[in-house]
Parts: sequence; structure tokens; C-alpha cells
Amino acid sequence: MSSSKPLKPAQFAEHQLMTSILQGEYSAGSPLPGERELSLQLGVTRPTLRETLHKLAAEGWITIQHGKQTVVNNYFEAGGLRLLSTLIKYSVNLPEGFILNLLEVRGVIFPAIARAAAKNDSKTLLSHLKESESLSDDPDSFLDFDWKLQILIAKISGNPVWTLLLNDFAAVFGNMAAKYFSIPKNRTLSRIYYKEFIRALSESGDVVEAVVKSALKQSSSSWKELISSNNI
Repeated sequence: MSSSKPLKPAQFAEHQLMTSILQGEYSAGSPLPGERELSLQLGVTRPTLRETLHKLAAEGWITIQHGKQTVVNNYFEAGGLRLLSTLIKYSVNLPEGFILNLLEVRGVIFPAIARAAAKNDSKTLLSHLKESESLSDDPDSFLDFDWKLQILIAKISGNPVWTLLLNDFAAVFGNMAAKYFSIPKNRTLSRIYYKEFIRALSESGDVVEAVVKSALKQSSSSWKELISSNNI
């Protein structure tokens, strides 16, 4: 988590603990040092440490046991959306395979969201997609256009929860998309996707869903290539 401003003590304690957990220094099932020792290690007061520990416990990262040591959870089993939001803030230390897991979830949910958006307001979608025809061939232009497309689809789908989820993923999307769109082949594939999307809007919701599903599957394949080539 980078910031131009100095971290407040509670933020610093969270940053240090989160980094240690995500880097495996404190693995699932392992205990944290005692409160006194941990506060000295982090250089924060015990009240500040308690505040941080209770926040992480509420999200599912750890389990506080009165009279016993605090234990690190298997956060993918114990957490929820609040944990996911915090995890995204530490995108530099995302667990191995997380990006592919994220893309898999998007590939299951997003095609249906796109279908609903097309049904609710195909004209607005078409207007935005038409802008892709004059899109300059640079990564930043594609990143900006694609993110706005996803937000637009979420907004007009009629499901506000999807917009909330996307907002939490804005930072990690920016990092991912910058790498993805830096490869010319992926920009070409995206242009094809936008053209297919435009065509699908003149046909049916089934076609829209199929086009989006196919594009996301191709995107996942491209990401696997990126990961296997150690380009991320």
C-alpha cells in the first residue's frame, strides 16, 4: 500500500501486519506474538495495536482468543467482502493464483450483468462502444475505455452491488490492465471484442452474454500466458 502521506500509527500497524500475513511470515493457523511483544515490534502503543487487531478480526484475518494467543486465519475461508476490500489495498502482495481466481469469478458473473445492461439500456452501451472505433493504440487509452465500459455496464445493469464490487477493485484493475494492455495482441483482441459487442447489441441478450463470456475466456487465457512468462 503506497501513499504520499505518512501513515497514522493504526494504518502503519495494519500495513505491517497485513504485509507479514500476505508474505507468509504469519501463515494460516500460526499465532501472532503477544500484545506487548507485537506492539514493541511495530513501534505502536498497545491501545493502537488492539484497535488494529480488532479491525482485522472483524474482517476475518485473525481470531482473537481471550487468555490465549491471537491466531491467523485461513482468510479465504473466514473472510467476506470487507476482507476482500482490504486485500485489494495490498495488491503488491496478492496471493499466488488470486488474479486467475478473480478472473474466473468475473467470467461467471459479468456476462449475465452485461446481458441485463443491454436489455435495460442498449443505446447508452452502444454510444460508449462506438467510441472504441477512434481509440488510440496505447495502453492508457484502452485501460481508461475498458474500465469506463465495465462501470457503465454495472451501472445500467440494475444491480448496484456489482458497482460496489467494481469500485473496490479499481486499484487492482488499474495495475492489471496496464500490464495486459501493454501487449499489442491484447489491444487487438479488445478491439475485436468491442466490435462483436456492438454487433451483439443489434441481436439479442443471449448473443451479448455469449460475446462477453467468450471475450473474458480469451482474456483469462492471455493472463495465464502473462503469468507463465513471468511478465507480472
